[in-house]
Amino acid sequence: MERLIEIACLSPSVGLSQPWRFVVVENVARRQAVIDDFKGCNAAALHSYSGERAARYAALKLAGLEEAPVHLAVFAESESETGYGLGRATMPETIEYSVAAAICSMWLAARAEGIGLGWVSILNPTRIRTILDVPESWKFIGYLCIGYPEEVSDRPELERTNWEFRRAPAEFTIRR
Repeated sequence: MERLIEIACLSPSVGLSQPWRFVVVENVARRQAVIDDFKGCNAAALHSYSGERAARYAALKLAGLEEAPVHLAVFAESESETGYGLGRATMPETIEYSVAAAICSMWLAARAEGIGLGWVSILNPTRIRTILDVPESWKFIGYLCIGYPEEVSDRPELERTNWEFRRAPAEFTIRR
């Protein structure tokens, strides 16, 4: 875990601000509170679907919160003085983009070592901040489940279960 965090910290960041803040969630009660939040948010999300799509949603494995040996919450420190605000005057959201880049670096490094990393997004950010008791200036970016996967595949689960399919890069690219 320490090595993956070190790799994440090598990621590029706007103005070399290094705005990422990592919370390794070890406390059993806090982990259970996160699991409970996920279950509530997931149930609400299920109700936004109907028919066949609802049945597919209900069958998806959307989090490994109960199985993962490591829970890692990742935040962006919006008030960090590091970097002296360089590059943020017109696009302050680059702080959050920098944290997302750090998570992606960690994800790729984990994958290269055969470690599974899942990004749980079906959570209430305000409740997660409260559960983890972090400073007000920290913005919740992601909650990661980290461990060794039960099975390895080159295709994402959402593609394997016919929820959605990858599209060709040409569909997302325009030339001017």
